[in-house]
Amino acid sequence: MSAPNPAASAATYVAAVLLLYVDLPDTPLRASVQDQRQARRLHDRGIPLRLVESALLLASLRRLVRPAAVPPLSPIRSLAYFQPVIEELLAHPVPETYLEYLRLKLRHMAGEKIAPADVQKNTLSDDR
Repeated sequence: MSAPNPAASAATYVAAVLLLYVDLPDTPLRASVQDQRQARRLHDRGIPLRLVESALLLASLRRLVRPAAVPPLSPIRSLAYFQPVIEELLAHPVPETYLEYLRLKLRHMAGEKIAPADVQKNTLSDDR
């Protein structure tokens, strides 16, 4: 039996984070090289993928539930936008069941506020 390949594990983690990121409302169509580096740093810090997903969903939900009377926020341009929420969840962990709640809530909220995209997002940019 061979030892686990840490490079493959890191690549899988980074790809999963980037896929989660570009599938969110108000994020770029493709992840940038900087986003790839940010995802790799999360992996290197040992941040669980579930926590990263929870942070991405929670931050997106917070954006979607803003009052209609306030000016709209500009689109998210970087995975780094979510870093404060990742740190928040590291300091104050949420129950395991919270992730499924966030997934359902975002699906519901995004469906109300955003029409289905005509463009399929890709996880990686072409500028490598």
